[in-house]
Amino acid sequence: MAQVDGDGDGLRDAFLLREPRRYTSHQVAEMAGVPVYRARRFWRALGFANVPDDAVEFTDLDVEALRTLLGMVTSGVYDEEHVLLIARSLGRATARLAESQAELGAEALDKAGVPLAERPRAWRRRAERVVPDLARLLVYAWQRQLAAAAGRIAEQDMSAVRMAVGFADLVAFTRMSRQITGSELARLIDRFEGRSADIVTSTGGRVVKTLGDSVLFVSDQAHVAAEIALRLVETHARGKDMPELRVGLAAGPVIWRMGDVFGTTVNLASRLTALSLPGTILADPQLAEELEGDRAFRLREVNRLSVRGLGELAPYTVMRAESP
Repeated sequence: MAQVDGDGDGLRDAFLLREPRRYTSHQVAEMAGVPVYRARRFWRALGFANVPDDAVEFTDLDVEALRTLLGMVTSGVYDEEHVLLIARSLGRATARLAESQAELGAEALDKAGVPLAERPRAWRRRAERVVPDLARLLVYAWQRQLAAAAGRIAEQDMSAVRMAVGFADLVAFTRMSRQITGSELARLIDRFEGRSADIVTSTGGRVVKTLGDSVLFVSDQAHVAAEIALRLVETHARGKDMPELRVGLAAGPVIWRMGDVFGTTVNLASRLTALSLPGTILADPQLAEELEGDRAFRLREVNRLSVRGLGELAPYTVMRAESP
């Protein structure tokens, strides 16, 4: 096993990978019973780069993971293209998760005043304490999310999913990002993403993704999407040193793929956001029609707008019914 103190690879092997690197890519492929080109295809799908043929980079866990992926194909549960899609989604999700956890770990060491020369030893102690807990939480969260997703999707015709889509972003974020420090910018993004996720989920919607200064969310019902949009605008307006928010809403068919949504409805919500004034919500005519008669909201038609790539339409501003 590689040495830990002062050696990053040793740290990863001993306390994160939990196993020493002992195989080349050709050895791993041979042990799994597949050509190396096919093994590398799965490896890249998981988000890992090819390594030189003679590089000793792999562990027994890599062999087990490759056998698991191949077993899903040979058992007939999935075909190979679907297994590759599964691997890609796992790779994307876990890469972001790992990056965020590593960053938070580094911030904790910085806050504690740990010198760079002592980082490997401090990382080792930290890994011994937190990695087992994080592993359990990862499996727990994934199982809960899978149960919720399966409940929504199992009896749904995925070729004809109809949803309300919302896209919210911070106004003048780029200009503000040039005027504040990196740490201030990071805190602003953390507050925005945290508040937005809390509002979306507690109101009954689902966060599809966040992009630093924006959040994409969906709901099965138009009134839920409208309520989310109003709460987002109202909450961020009260936030200290937080830019104003604007939101675009649209309703219609969407394409779900690997946890993301696509299609004209999503594009329309995004385009309406760009056309919205700070602190306002623009909804397409279809979503506005679905809100008609709902006493919680007040709608006001605005002048026809040219929506890039989608032609002209007359959207509506969405307000609370009690708003003057």
